Order: sequence, then structure tokens, then C-alpha cells
Amino acid sequence: MRASAVHVIAVGKAAGPMLTEFVQSANVRVQTAIGIGPAQPGMLPSETAWFEAGHPVPDQRSVAAARGALQVAHDTADDGLLIVLLSGGASALMALPAEGLTLADKQETVRWLLKGGATIHELNTVRKHLSAIKGGRLAAATRAAVVTLVISDVVDDDLSVIGSGPTMPDPSTFADALNVLDARGGRASYPAAVVSHLERGARGDIDETPKPDNPRIQRSVARIIGGRMTAVAGAVEAARSRGYDVHTVAAPIVGEAREAAVMYADQVRQALSRLAPPLCVLGSGETTVHVTGNGIGGRNQEFALAMVSSIADLTRSAPLDARSAPQEIEAVFGSIGTDGIDGPTDAAGAIVDATTLTRAAAGGLDAAAYLHNNDSYHFFNALGDLVHTGPTGTNVGDVQVALIA
Repeated sequence: MRASAVHVIAVGKAAGPMLTEFVQSANVRVQTAIGIGPAQPGMLPSETAWFEAGHPVPDQRSVAAARGALQVAHDTADDGLLIVLLSGGASALMALPAEGLTLADKQETVRWLLKGGATIHELNTVRKHLSAIKGGRLAAATRAAVVTLVISDVVDDDLSVIGSGPTMPDPSTFADALNVLDARGGRASYPAAVVSHLERGARGDIDETPKPDNPRIQRSVARIIGGRMTAVAGAVEAARSRGYDVHTVAAPIVGEAREAAVMYADQVRQALSRLAPPLCVLGSGETTVHVTGNGIGGRNQEFALAMVSSIADLTRSAPLDARSAPQEIEAVFGSIGTDGIDGPTDAAGAIVDATTLTRAAAGGLDAAAYLHNNDSYHFFNALGDLVHTGPTGTNVGDVQVALIA
């Protein structure tokens, strides 16, 4: 493709490194480049304008960033090329309320959906229908061809969901968004302006998000260049280099964190019935937490806390040979967010081993009570078992690791 000029928009937690790598490696001259992320990286190409914005709840900086992205799209000529570098976190980092809505309306809606345990598909279905940039509207704002390169934080790599699909046709509808509100607390729980906007859209009073037949959307293509299995492949290589046999759970780990933990523990037991230690069992995905308590934590920490009751059982494996006695083993488990940020905390996740219950009891910590109160952060913080990596500069979901020695 020959273009008169190339313009680049990088948005998401990996915006900085993606933008830098593209500008340095692509054999094209970039005329305009903007980056949108949670924090400005140290080194950026000289032609870059950087927008620092809010995550996981959008703020006024997110609005300014969205306006900047739309301006770049609008200014790209018919014979130009718009490159969009998209990664996890883009939905919050680039936010522009639809006409008649305020940022506060969107913030309250996102907070309630997160508290209610909405999946990323549900969350982004609503976001797309409250936005002036999501759900294909960024691509529809330009007359140029659009190429989007994506690092996926969505387990099924659905391009219309990653970052709320700013350059992709949107299969969801206003009616779908209303169904999400009904399922996650009911319409009365949400700002009246949001409910009214979605109801008007469902009646046809507001234009739907761009669909596949939109002529501008038809000039937009996208490719996945990384995702959860990229992280798993790295973990497999690291585990094997340390002498572990490796079993990978093929299906993505999703659903309510505490329920997913039980299913993951069963996967570990099944692996132990077929494979001898030292063994590494790897999973990946993205769970949710339906918050009913008043504690602090994130989905990885809650997943780990739910594993506490299972980890003791894993210290006695099923024998590989039915004639053999069960063997004593050691097990340690961790659940980690690949972005280094787990919920509204400074931790990436937490670890659990056979001593967790004993140490908790010695400290007067009741694991079941902390789980009931969604207070996984304070439980693991008291034990010194939080994992702190700091922001990693990307996001491809979560990784679960069980090591059996």
C-alpha cells in the first residue's frame, strides 16, 4: 500500500513500546504520532505527542486523549494511511462520552459494572454505546485506510471487544447494552442519562455503532500480533529451562474468580494423575469478581485466596501407579496480572503454598472470612505473599502457575 503520509495512534498500556518500535522499525516516514497510556515512558520518538490518561476508570485526560486521536483521524487525507497500535486498557485511556452524556455518567457506569462482575464483553458492549470514539467510530472519523495492530487482552481475541474496538465494525447493539445493565444490577442502579441514552438508541432515535456495511469501516483491517498465549509460551520456556515438565490448560480461565480457582485446582489434580513432579501447570485468561464485601483486592488475589483451601490437598498427589502409595509433594501456586496491576491495588497478584493456612492461623487470619469480604489484599499483605512487579507496560490477561516439586 502506497500512502501520501502515515499517521500513527498508539493507545493502551503498551502504547509507549509499541509506538517506539513501530517508528524505529517501519520502513516509512511517520508524519504524525500520538501515544495514549497510563504513564509516559522514558523514551519516545521525537515526533510523538503523548497523552497520559486514567485507568481503569476514565478521567478528563482520557477525554483529551480521545479528542486528540479523533483529530489525527480527521486530518489524515484520503490517500493517507492511519496506523492504530492497540493494547489492553485502551477503553478507559481513550474515552469520549456520546452527546448528552458526561464523563461522570460513564465513570459511574463503569464502576458499577466492575463491581457487579461484568465480563469484558459486557463492559465493552456498554462502553461502545456510550462513546463517540469506540465501536468503530475512530475508523469512521477518517477517509483514509486504517491498519490496526493489536496486542490482545481478551481471551478469545475478539477484535470488536479489544479496546472496545475503535476501528472495528461493532456487532453489538443498544439493546444488547441495555441487557447488560439489566443483568448487572438493573437499570435503576445506573445514571438516568445513561439509561435514557441507551433506550433512545434501542428505539432507533440514535444512530447505531458502525456495522460491516459502513464504507469507511470497510477500509479498516486489523491483525493480532500478541496475546495471552504469547505470555504462556514464555512461561512454558521458563519452566522447562528450570527442569519442570509442563502441562498447559488449553481452555481460557474465565468466570467468577473463586469458582474458576476450584476448577483450576481440579485441572492440577488431573495433571498430577498423569505426570510426575517436578511439574508446572499453566493457565491463562481473565476472571471477574462480583464484589459483595467491603474489602480490597483484585481478581488474581481473590483467585489465589480461593486456592488456599485446595493447596493442602495438592500436597498429596494421586499415585501415578495404582499399586503405589500416594507420595508427599510440595506445591506452590500463583495468579498474576500480566500488566502488573491487579484491581485497585499496588500488587500484580499473590502466591499460596502449603504453609499459607498455618501461617494465617498463627496470625489470626481466617481465609474464608477474608474471601467472603472480598479482602484478599489485606490477607496476603499480612502474610507477605503479595507479588509486586510494578506496571509491566503491556497486558495480555492473567497467568496462573502451579509448581509441584
